[in-house]
Amino acid sequence: MVQKYQSPVRVYKHPFELIMAAYERRFPTCPLIPMFVDSDTVNEFKSEDGAVHIIERRCKLDIDAPRLLKKIAGVDYVYFVQKNSLNSRERTLHIEAHNETFSNRVIIHEHCCYTVHPENEDWTCFEQSASLDIKSFFGFESTVEKIAMKQYTSNIKKGKEIIEYYLRQLEEEGITFVPRWTPPPIASSSETTSSCKKQAASSAAVVSDAAQAEGLGGEALSSPSGPPEPAAGTPEDKLDADYIKRYLGDLTPLQESCLIRLRQWLQETHKGKIPKDEHILRFLRARDFNIDKAREIMCQSLTWRKQHQVDYILDTWSPPQVLQDYYAGGWHHHDKDGRPLYVLRLGQMDTKGLVRALGEEALLRYVLSINEEGLRRCEENTKVFGRPISSWTCLVDLEGLNMRHLWRPGVKALLRIIEVVEANYPETLGRLLILRAPRVFPVLWTLVSPFIDDNTRRKFLIYAGNDYQGPGGLLDYIDKEIIPDFLSGECMCEVPEGGLVPKSLYRTAEELENEDLKLCTETIYQSASVFKGAPHEILIQIVDASSVITWDFDVCKGDIVFNIYHSKRSPQPPKKDSLGAHSITSPGGNNVQLIDRVWQPGRDYSMVESPLICKEGESVQGSHVTRWPGFYILQWKFHSMPACAATNLPRVDDVLASLQVSSHKCKVMYYTEVIGSEDFRGSMTSLESSHSGFSQLSAATTSSSQSHCGSMVSR
Repeated sequence: MVQKYQSPVRVYKHPFELIMAAYERRFPTCPLIPMFVDSDTVNEFKSEDGAVHIIERRCKLDIDAPRLLKKIAGVDYVYFVQKNSLNSRERTLHIEAHNETFSNRVIIHEHCCYTVHPENEDWTCFEQSASLDIKSFFGFESTVEKIAMKQYTSNIKKGKEIIEYYLRQLEEEGITFVPRWTPPPIASSSETTSSCKKQAASSAAVVSDAAQAEGLGGEALSSPSGPPEPAAGTPEDKLDADYIKRYLGDLTPLQESCLIRLRQWLQETHKGKIPKDEHILRFLRARDFNIDKAREIMCQSLTWRKQHQVDYILDTWSPPQVLQDYYAGGWHHHDKDGRPLYVLRLGQMDTKGLVRALGEEALLRYVLSINEEGLRRCEENTKVFGRPISSWTCLVDLEGLNMRHLWRPGVKALLRIIEVVEANYPETLGRLLILRAPRVFPVLWTLVSPFIDDNTRRKFLIYAGNDYQGPGGLLDYIDKEIIPDFLSGECMCEVPEGGLVPKSLYRTAEELENEDLKLCTETIYQSASVFKGAPHEILIQIVDASSVITWDFDVCKGDIVFNIYHSKRSPQPPKKDSLGAHSITSPGGNNVQLIDRVWQPGRDYSMVESPLICKEGESVQGSHVTRWPGFYILQWKFHSMPACAATNLPRVDDVLASLQVSSHKCKVMYYTEVIGSEDFRGSMTSLESSHSGFSQLSAATTSSSQSHCGSMVSR
């Protein structure tokens, strides 16, 4: 497997030329990098005007590896070839490096780049990327990979220190300014040389004080005054190292790389709203920075958020009065770490009454709004306290908990809420303080603990009776001034006290069932399952030609092929589905097949659009202008990987994606609408298709003049 690394943008608050002077002092060897034994220049080129300087070095490295491994490999040192291309006119330095030793077994590529800061020409930016591919190494592939990654990340950390070290060295020598390259004058070479020497000497003598007055002398990689925004000082699609440290926390080089690569992948494939960096980081942490696993759960969550319109829940949904009166929970200041504090008096809450009065869906939606509010408060506290705050603390008071809280439908609702929150709000719970746990608590804990992630469970602190008042108790985590009054504190807590929900507010089972169905399908989308050999099809009848069929669907699981067919005959709906193709589907999805097996293409029906292959996680929107009246069938069909051909091998991403499909089953969530010909004015601009994917990096464009469909597909 190829290991990749991508650094954030590192900003040096020094001019490019001074950074280059510091960088060149690393050669031929660097005492700050013990493994860098020596280097020899093997090739060098300078342009006549001195603007371009290309130098190729052979570097000798002493890798810190077990003696036995070195003996088996038969080498004491490893050699790399490094090519530096300096363009003083453009003020750029590109560094390309690859391994010479064991190049037939191990492939290492590295690219580094020093450039001028896009918003301040007196600052310098640095970026670094690398890849490691171990083909074979005497059966020690895993060991070599670990050694290589350890050595590389160690040197990444030292890179910043090395430049700073040589900058200080230059300053001690009185060099705080290096003049920029200028085209040589037309005068004779002797005059030119003399002039340049005088200019350099004059600059070195007088610039030191001026540079310090401007804040440039002796400052290496310090933070700008005032907090930077995510893209401040760097291109919009890149992250600044200072921003990461200020808003996201201290990350290792490999963790930074995972965040940058996953964020870049989203920017290239997802056409909708990009999740915030803090949210991307939460999914990475939840999967121990495994990019593939984090990407999978994040794509599922983004689809879920779109389906249930969670992004707008705080603006468009208001909790029913019953929840406002009887849900014993609310936000209450913050803990000692600056995390928002949520207080839940579960023992005082009538879970049975709330479920009977509202149903599961209203409770779930309320919990989602609480989590969305928590994300917002984390952002606010990050700005207030000047340090990254990405999670909140929850204080749960269990006084009053008894067997009525173990009512089966209530426990079922709780388990579903836990499942949804775990899947879509990972790493948002910083600490859970459970106070005054009664004897019945172990029973409840036994029921719910299997549904809680191991990482989340480690954040639980449980206190029985009044143990929370002693050493290691509540005062270790919450300031005395904000401990709620119902816990013998001094702060008045405005969280509702809960209590029994009046039975007059209870709703019948039929009402709750209808309400739950309404809430589940409140979004305009329907869901369907697609099996191998059993596509899902829907029927759309068109009376007037030139009507426009529009669609919007998400591929929730697996890869599918999307087709559109036209038929003059009306397909007979399956007997098992009395409502036909337009029935309301259940949350689990359904499967409807309309094209009869005896139908023949070209005779009974015909394809009016080219097949469109859609990958798992992609979101597809498009339209089709009908030429004829009749019946149109939209079909989602299971997509199988084509057989490998010598001249047309599938991409690595495609193979990996196919391996992730655990069964011959796909899921889609779709919405279709027909725009009548009288409402259609011929403007295809508003009907251009857009295709955004969460799992693929590809691009394609398709069009069909036969169907009068102007569509653009971009992934």
